Amino acid sequence: MSIDGVIGWDVGGAHLKAALVTAGAVRALQVPCRLWLGIPELPAAIAQVRNRIGAAPRNIVTMTGEMADLFPSRDAGVAALVAEMQARLAPGAVRFYGGTRGMMDADTALRAPADVASANWRAPAEWAAARLGEGLYLDIGSTTTDIVPFRGGAVRAQGRDDASRLISGELVYTGVVRTPLMALAEAAPFAGQSVPLMAELFATSADVYRLTGQLPEECDQQPAADGGAKTPEASARRIARMIGRDLEDAAFADWRRLAEWFAERQLRRIQGAAVRVLAREPLERDAPVVAAGVGRFLAAAIARRLHRRCLDFSELVPVPGGERAWIAACAPAVAVALLASGLAAISRTG
Repeated sequence: MSIDGVIGWDVGGAHLKAALVTAGAVRALQVPCRLWLGIPELPAAIAQVRNRIGAAPRNIVTMTGEMADLFPSRDAGVAALVAEMQARLAPGAVRFYGGTRGMMDADTALRAPADVASANWRAPAEWAAARLGEGLYLDIGSTTTDIVPFRGGAVRAQGRDDASRLISGELVYTGVVRTPLMALAEAAPFAGQSVPLMAELFATSADVYRLTGQLPEECDQQPAADGGAKTPEASARRIARMIGRDLEDAAFADWRRLAEWFAERQLRRIQGAAVRVLAREPLERDAPVVAAGVGRFLAAAIARRLHRRCLDFSELVPVPGGERAWIAACAPAVAVALLASGLAAISRTG
């Protein structure tokens, strides 16, 4: 089936992700969009996207940005983002993804903010379910992690909104760029001692994965905690502050080992949530983990520990080469565009 030009938009609180789907190709990208600084961040980010991939006659929007503390409530956030996207994407047609309610126009979205709010996780899980039938969608992003089981060609999530998904373990508020290290542990081992961590935003998970060499530079789009450089040395200096030390107090290899310890803590937290979800929704042993997000390198590691094969989300999207890394990193934006194009009802692949 040929595809009209359609752009899927995923409006987050820290990034704007977009995916242009045309006949035979998908182009995806992510740009910074720090909504907590104000609504003007969004039109500026939209302009960046359009400068790189152009416009399209149809636009499908999903979001999590309504959670930004710019807004007094989630409903108010949905209303503001719906109005902004409707205005900025004109004259193209604009529709909004409402989870189980599907695509809706702006007026319907404004009347159903609970369906639109933070529904972006469901779209790529629906796409994966249509393609594979059974598996575990695992999207590890810059800020959060989504863990969504699917079976019988249908999403089998227990949670529906952020609150219920946190309780079910299907939403884990941890990611590979923006998570403060003080959220990963109360104390860390260093120089043969357990050292309590300072409750300060001195360092984030991006510092960890710069030292381990796992964070792709193009995905490292947010400022460092101190606004400083993003070099390994600067990252190690920030991590050292978490335990009351300076970079010069130990060998660089010691700071790298500490970073690896934080990485393992985060990995185990996500793995534990995945095990909990799978205990509630058991899947066949050959059902894969579908890895998405800028932190999908952790998803691949978790799949190995669960003794399951791992599929990159981009493998489920038939596109010519060159864009696969961003397709997987921007899975919700890609998925809403594909779902809107009527391509979900395709034959399953193994």
